[in-house]
Amino acid sequence: MITFELSKTLLAAKGSMDLEVELKVKEGEFIAITGPSGSGKTTLLRLLAGLETAQTGFIKFQETIWLDTSTNHGLPTQNRSIGFVFQDYALFPNMTVRKNLEFALDKNSEEQIIDELIEIMEIRELQNRYPKSLSGGQQQRVALARALVRRPKLLLLDEPLSALDPQMRTKLQDYILKVHRHYKLTTLLVSHNYDEIAKMADRVVHLINGKITSEGAPESILQNSIKNCPPIINGTVVKSSVQDHIYELRVFSEGRMITIALPKGKLEEMREGDWVQIKMKD
Repeated sequence: MITFELSKTLLAAKGSMDLEVELKVKEGEFIAITGPSGSGKTTLLRLLAGLETAQTGFIKFQETIWLDTSTNHGLPTQNRSIGFVFQDYALFPNMTVRKNLEFALDKNSEEQIIDELIEIMEIRELQNRYPKSLSGGQQQRVALARALVRRPKLLLLDEPLSALDPQMRTKLQDYILKVHRHYKLTTLLVSHNYDEIAKMADRVVHLINGKITSEGAPESILQNSIKNCPPIINGTVVKSSVQDHIYELRVFSEGRMITIALPKGKLEEMREGDWVQIKMKD
């Protein structure tokens, strides 16, 4: 289990914002963290990884204290059992695929894990190529394999599939679930895609302005409902689509999904992840 309570003041678009998050994650759990842009999701992952330091708080992973600001104790990133996959893949352009994986290997570890991951991620035919010659989906598979080379216990994913087309996105979701289960990982995924969250997550945590506003199973958090809508809806744009010539906007607001019919012009102005306020007509 990982238990953490973290606080850090961030500079947001509208001024300073206090990130204050307290959460317990069970071993082997797959947690999705969602919410509007600028709510502190990426910073939370970076705090867990040790890439940023909380002003106050602690992180306890199983029986090991990773951070305790009350005693000025903090394990460096390399001593935390984590794998981190960024949005931009962060592969070394001057190294082949295999060299990228070898670079991440501990000096005392055997290369068997590299061959194992190459097979699981189906990148054997890519191992002697350089990142610039790979597609986005191929680079993402390599980035995921590299994050797992040291056999981490905690996998942190920061919107790793956001730049991919729907077909490749679905395929990579399957790969992530496969390695999550195969290596019995505890995984935290930042995502704005609610279809992705519903498919992959055991639990959803919704973060707004640095605070957890709701959490629970995907089927309860992502329920599609328009009953008892308030006159003003504040929430995150999940998806905009056209169904039978009806333009629909899906907004996650106050722990539930709301589907709203909108004029075509208004719908085209909405983007996934946008924070919106919609006034309902009587």
